Amino acid sequence: TWHLKKIPQIVSERTFSLDSPKFEAKTKLELNSACGIECQRKLPAPSLSDLKDLLSYETIFENGTRTLTEVNVLGLVLDPAGNTTTRRSSRKKRQIYGTDSRFSIYDKRFMTNFPFNTAVKISTGCSGILISPKHVLTAAHCLHNGKDYVKGSKRLRVGLMKTKSRGDGRKRKGTKRNGMPSFQWTRVKSTHIPKGWFKGVSGDIALDYDYAVLELKRPHKRKYMELGISPTIKMMPGSMIHFSGFDNDRSGQLVYRFCSISDESNDLFYQYCDAEPGSTGSGVYLRLKEPNKKKWKRKIIAVYSGHQWVDVNGEQQDYNVAVRITPLKYAQICFWIHGNDENCTRG
Repeated sequence: TWHLKKIPQIVSERTFSLDSPKFEAKTKLELNSACGIECQRKLPAPSLSDLKDLLSYETIFENGTRTLTEVNVLGLVLDPAGNTTTRRSSRKKRQIYGTDSRFSIYDKRFMTNFPFNTAVKISTGCSGILISPKHVLTAAHCLHNGKDYVKGSKRLRVGLMKTKSRGDGRKRKGTKRNGMPSFQWTRVKSTHIPKGWFKGVSGDIALDYDYAVLELKRPHKRKYMELGISPTIKMMPGSMIHFSGFDNDRSGQLVYRFCSISDESNDLFYQYCDAEPGSTGSGVYLRLKEPNKKKWKRKIIAVYSGHQWVDVNGEQQDYNVAVRITPLKYAQICFWIHGNDENCTRG
């Protein structure tokens, strides 16, 4: 069941203008991180002043101007336990683990209907998910490498799968002749990235803040997926998660997968989901029961950050990781969507 939680409030305090970025960074869809699972276990829990700094955010606008908004966090109960994780099993060094369990979605009835129609393509080569009539959730590193914005983010666009191709009539709804999806591209008006991402790339906690929200120039009229707060592995049916994206090795196809999570920290899920670059930024979702109702509902509980190489006991090891939507991140993303915290008190 989805459990309602009281959400901390994130309120903006001050906004500053910043210099326009250079937009010269290369897009990197596979990251190297210094801090692996063992390292995450040893990280101390951030203090309130740390969190205010990490959750402050940069906004970049379509015309290249940029601002930094400092925030305050209200009503937060700090967890002194730090980044606790469960035990994990050993990994093989590849992005497809064992038999490739991904499904390419060809059937127009699935592709253009919920939940698959919430998946979008980002013009820098990543995926994302619709979270409101005009907002998209994706991974921060699809837009920024920690030092500068990537080249393609200056004229950032989002591709929504077309529900109908012109001249196709009813026969090939939302698809090209070969069964591939066609896209309707929309310009991005503004982008929000948490300051934790910029701080973390050179430090130890980059992955915890690898998420961003894009505001579209024009709203869409299709069904989007609501945010949820990420439960612990124990509270998930079969510990299973689901996500769909546009993997590079299956060009133009929408690729769906589901798998179990093998490990977790306070901010990250470590899992064996088969995925290739291109699916980075996909919304990871669950289907749970609504409280006191018989209805089931899908909600986004994490952002797929991608394939990571980390240092574990002096050796390079790899895993696929997703950034959990914690109560704080829920509050921040909700604030970005609504522009106030009134609609974000319960998650």
